[in-house]
Amino acid sequence: MVQIIETIDVDVPVATAYNQWTQFESFPEFLDEVESITQLDDTHTHWKVKVGPVEREFDATISEQHPDERVAWTSTGGDTAHAGVVTFHKLSDSSSRVTVQLDWAPEGLVEKLGSLVGVGSHAVKKDLKNFKEFIEAQGAETGAWRGDVPA
Repeated sequence: MVQIIETIDVDVPVATAYNQWTQFESFPEFLDEVESITQLDDTHTHWKVKVGPVEREFDATISEQHPDERVAWTSTGGDTAHAGVVTFHKLSDSSSRVTVQLDWAPEGLVEKLGSLVGVGSHAVKKDLKNFKEFIEAQGAETGAWRGDVPA
């Protein structure tokens, strides 16, 4: 397993950052490799991603979710095995810190070589930068789900 941890500070309140992160179907607007996400119910999603020439599909289950604090998930089927958590920290009334921890199992020679040179970490860092630009330009979340999913 490869572990990636990246953090970014965003100039929006923690609730705004968290609320936007609960809008999974909007992820293709700021996550480069995500082609689409379909929200199946409160805790299940179906993902289609494309990394370079490789297309993958998988399902993910939200394993823990607490408003303004964290969203954790694990893949449950499909072409890739991974798990992760995004945490949200209030820095001030108008800024917050978003941290992504992602654990994944690279498959095939290209992914294994890429993980050795930090391609995954670079991609997560870029996606967080894209998220920052997206949410700060919007100024408000595009929606919100404030439900709680206990661990």
